[in-house]
Amino acid sequence: MQSKPTTIKEIARILNISPSSVSRGLHDHPSIGAVTREKIKQLAKSLNYEPNNAAILFQKGKTYTIGVILPELSEHFFSIAISAIEDEAIKKNYTVIFAQSHDNYEQEVKLVEKMKNQRVDGLLVSISKDTSKFDHFEKLNSFNIPVVFFDRIPPFKNVHYVACSLESATIKAVNYLLKKGHRSIGMINGPTTLYASEERKDGYMQAITFNRLKFDPSLVVNCDLTEEGTIDAANQFLNHKRKPTAIVAFNDYVALFLIKYFKKLNVINDFDVVSYANLPIISYLDNSPVASVEQYPYLQGQKAANILLDLIHSPNSENQAYYNTIVESDLIVNEVKE
Repeated sequence: MQSKPTTIKEIARILNISPSSVSRGLHDHPSIGAVTREKIKQLAKSLNYEPNNAAILFQKGKTYTIGVILPELSEHFFSIAISAIEDEAIKKNYTVIFAQSHDNYEQEVKLVEKMKNQRVDGLLVSISKDTSKFDHFEKLNSFNIPVVFFDRIPPFKNVHYVACSLESATIKAVNYLLKKGHRSIGMINGPTTLYASEERKDGYMQAITFNRLKFDPSLVVNCDLTEEGTIDAANQFLNHKRKPTAIVAFNDYVALFLIKYFKKLNVINDFDVVSYANLPIISYLDNSPVASVEQYPYLQGQKAANILLDLIHSPNSENQAYYNTIVESDLIVNEVKE
């Protein structure tokens, strides 16, 4: 059987001194003589003593751990953001705990509770597509656990967040399609619970009306971001009296579902598709989106992590003004379809 770890009390018993003297000796406190300090350290070494870091950190009131809750770790956008978060955390000697909500509100609530019980010093969150209530995050205020949202953020300003300029990105995307000669442009948007969906729709409406075209709400279709939901939205456009010749898709994954379906129907050449996220893989496709919005996930993750670390180390973070950070997007145009 594996022996129990050596404790300060055991070292104190062997040397016939107090546990507090052992602790001070291990930390080179001047109140402990040099000879006694050396005896303590030699015995600790021979007994393979290891300090209980968890207890030490608990006494300091910090665990040097931050939690991260994301919809899906497998998504390329979030895997890039994770790299940035870890890079920044390591610089400050922090450990990162990652968890995924799988785009489920109930799972997200449970994960927030678990992160609290793990005594994380702070939390980074990209909310699930089902999240419309935020009580589970607000409860963390009572435990002095700051929260910074990124990418998918709540629909209000009195939170700390880092996000991409989706409204201006959508204006760029629609203007690009208008310049290509399209006059009937559809949008496959995300769930209405997501603030990101509202931003996309606002940008779409602004671009349409600015170019003196009539906004048709039936050309904006919300979906649940699944392949089935995308196919349903595509069928609505195919049967529309003003069948669009171009479609703005919520992200590259929705765009890929859409392109796959249009290829199956042999109508892929009837549409131009613009999307968001700018996945590297789209440049290798025969039928790729004609353009995609670059949302800079590394920069978003980096900024969110640094804001959280600042809040953790700020003595009056509860009275601090909210960080509302916007990362400007770029429309990346791909090669013209053959």
